[in-house]
Amino acid sequence: MRQGSIGAWRTISPYLSGVGVASVVVSFFLSMYYNVINAWAFWYLFHSFQEADSALWCPQVVYFTALLPYCVLMIYLVRGLTLHGATNGLAYMFTPKMEQLANPKAWINAATQIFFSLGLGFGSLIAFASYNEPSNDCQKHTVIVSIINSSTSIFASVVTFSIYGFKATFNYESCLNKVILLLTNSFDLEDGFLTVSNLEEVKSYLASAYPSKYSEVFPQIKNCSLESELETAVQGTGLAFIVYTEAIKNMEVSQLWSVLYFFMLLMLGIGSMLGNTAAILTPLTDSKVISSYLPKEAISGLVCLVNCAIGLVFTMEAGNYWFDIFNDYAATLSLLLIVLVETVAVCYLYGLRRFESDLKAMTGHALNWYWKAMWGGVSPLLIISLFVFYLSDYIITGTLQYQAWDASQGQLVTKDYPPYALAIIGLLVASSTMCIPLGALGTFIVRHLKRGDTASVA
Repeated sequence: MRQGSIGAWRTISPYLSGVGVASVVVSFFLSMYYNVINAWAFWYLFHSFQEADSALWCPQVVYFTALLPYCVLMIYLVRGLTLHGATNGLAYMFTPKMEQLANPKAWINAATQIFFSLGLGFGSLIAFASYNEPSNDCQKHTVIVSIINSSTSIFASVVTFSIYGFKATFNYESCLNKVILLLTNSFDLEDGFLTVSNLEEVKSYLASAYPSKYSEVFPQIKNCSLESELETAVQGTGLAFIVYTEAIKNMEVSQLWSVLYFFMLLMLGIGSMLGNTAAILTPLTDSKVISSYLPKEAISGLVCLVNCAIGLVFTMEAGNYWFDIFNDYAATLSLLLIVLVETVAVCYLYGLRRFESDLKAMTGHALNWYWKAMWGGVSPLLIISLFVFYLSDYIITGTLQYQAWDASQGQLVTKDYPPYALAIIGLLVASSTMCIPLGALGTFIVRHLKRGDTASVA
């Protein structure tokens, strides 16, 4: 069955063609804004070459884009673990935080991350799987890919938090040094008398001995806390392009680490877009209606052109806010629903026994009870639980919120989305998820009309 997502689900059941369409729509949304990340990576990479004569080349080959980041991560691991304060970041990473485990958003973000990293629900796996031979041992490859994916996530987290620990420690010590300098100059203390070890003791003494003068200086004394620095963690693009950049600029030979890091990001982005674009193009080129009018090259060019044109929206003044809307809502709730429908469709519409028979014909051995339990019961229940978490979080907060920069306060503040933004978010979710019932309804109507025509002819 060498077909894309639409054809594959139509083969299982004509009423499921909408599932494939929903996957294509989600992949299209992702393509519209994901290339902005690649553009940022290009920009940072080029600026990393300032006052340098070297140059790098970026071949768009899937294996290269997949394997190169491992080499860079290994280099960064060695460098990260040798940085001052790396252990602070690792301790923060491996310390359980019960309040986060009780937060519905944490589980939703974790599920979305797994879907993104494994390509679930996008149609890219179906597109690439269509090139496999019928005798391909997909069960073994599934286990291998899952283990590699989880191991890579832990590996990359160790690298990330070691560098993040360095940044937090650097900021914490810089804060302490500023306080020491302020108190030394304000109270004419001897250079070297005030240190990190006796700072709190001296502060207490100065407050009691010189209360009036200390009260004047007190507003300028910052509250330095390593825990606070570690808790200011950000995610997504903020972590990739802001936090890491701040950490890299404080390293020795910062230009080298900058080139390596942003070249790795670029390769990851290109690799992701290759798979995502394949998820869009494969169903389109499989369509006899479209392929009869346009060659494959023209379809590819038009898809890329449309994505580029729409993607320009994310480069405008308010582009970052639109980027956050698409990143947070275009492929989160939709993916949960698509994967849930796919799981239920395979297990209960196509039939677990038929699916087991197909896999046995491919791999040469029968499935054990673990796989059946996961597909038929545990996985659907987990996804439904995530839906409940998502709805409960929405009910608790009352509305959807976003982070905005407040120039008067000089910091990020949380605001409620305005009505028009909520309407756009609703359209983003509905435009993909509604493909599933509409596809089934369309198939029912067409079949009903054909039956009516056949009956009238008879």
